[in-house]
Amino acid sequence: MESPLAPAWLSHPQDTAALDPKIFSTGVDRKAGEVTVQGLGVSKLVEQFGSPLWVMDENDFRFRARQYVEAFNTAFAPLCGGVDVFYASKALLTVQVAQWVKEEGLFMDTASGGELAVALRAGTDPAKIGLHGNNKSDAELQTAITKGIGRIVVDSLSELRRVELLAEQLQARANVMLRLTPGVDASTHEHIATAHEDQKFGLSMSSAPGQEASVAYQAVHFAAAAQHIDLVGLHSHIGSQIFDSQGFETAATRMLEFIATIDAEGIPVAELDIGGGYGIAYTEADDPVGPEVIATNLAQHIASETTRLGVECPRISIEPGRSIAGPAGMTVYTVGTTKTVWVEHNGQHYPRRYVAVDGGMSDNPRPVLYDADYTAVLANRVSDAEPVFSRVVGKHCESGDIVVNTVYLPEDTEHGDLVVVPATGAYGHAMSSNYNLLTRPAIVAVKDGVAREIIRRETYEDLFAREVDL
Repeated sequence: MESPLAPAWLSHPQDTAALDPKIFSTGVDRKAGEVTVQGLGVSKLVEQFGSPLWVMDENDFRFRARQYVEAFNTAFAPLCGGVDVFYASKALLTVQVAQWVKEEGLFMDTASGGELAVALRAGTDPAKIGLHGNNKSDAELQTAITKGIGRIVVDSLSELRRVELLAEQLQARANVMLRLTPGVDASTHEHIATAHEDQKFGLSMSSAPGQEASVAYQAVHFAAAAQHIDLVGLHSHIGSQIFDSQGFETAATRMLEFIATIDAEGIPVAELDIGGGYGIAYTEADDPVGPEVIATNLAQHIASETTRLGVECPRISIEPGRSIAGPAGMTVYTVGTTKTVWVEHNGQHYPRRYVAVDGGMSDNPRPVLYDADYTAVLANRVSDAEPVFSRVVGKHCESGDIVVNTVYLPEDTEHGDLVVVPATGAYGHAMSSNYNLLTRPAIVAVKDGVAREIIRRETYEDLFAREVDL
């Protein structure tokens, strides 16, 4: 029975065993009633590697990475000779993931000294690495300069001056890209919208009261005149989990208009990074577009704008992360307890079933941080029981510890069953914690029907490892 508590977008399923192909990785299927990844059943994976478990479909990850490289290079080749695709490693990064990225021909975008260290450990060419961050330490900047990474994405005037000073002290040159704030309101959650003025990222393109030149304009002129800086280009990023190209097109127009202004003053811009943030499907309500559509729309728009402004098209770079890693991953949980509560709605009371699993906000904090929606399916078997309105919750000591807020699961989902939450390849492991001192799950990669651990499961001994008085 359809629940009045359900949001309008959530449909009552005719088949609770169905796997939505726009949400699950391309290697996921059901065989003999069980969810499989490239033919490997989730029960066997849990038996071998434990629960909860992050499972990455490596074939799918690589396929999506290639899609971006091929789609954007095809669309932009006639315009500017091609595109550099930087994998936004904050979505998911391990040494082996970094090696997949390198092998598929992508560059690497990092946002901390730790991410930079992993990229270098994986053998990534420093010239193909970028370093982001609004508050880079001197140590991080020194590493980036001495290793000769391809671009330090500078976020403020004070950081720009510090880069020049450090490069002088190191008797080296720093490759700098300036991150500008184009003032675009992206259609996404306010905490992951990054191009409006009132937030921590970027150099404003708007002049402050009483100021003749914007901070962005001042930064370009400083970088162009600096003795130890090579200005490699400009950067913008409007946010994350965005489903249409309009915001990217608006940002591109503002960036190209700025480029036309400084080009007229004798400061050429060789590269323009238009960021990432391409959305994926977490639930049936999401309808993402493929890389080919985004690439074609942006190429057509940029071609039109460069013609209008009378400037040459700079080399374009992009930064997909979630849209590569997210759909390739899923989390397998084991059900512990279940209970039914009665919720008042419009003067009536309706049931909601709580299904508690052996993970939660420590392996996926996005629901509590962003009100992010996910879906789930009963994974170890097919049930003929009635779908009931449910909420999948974790085992943490927090009422907000919700894994899937609204979903229909079979009424007989019970202790010991396995449920799978898809589209968790991005920002699950990357944002995980030891809250309540839960140990973090293993990551298992499945390639060509063979599973292997790429991150082992944490143990209690790992929790003790940093204690200094033992």
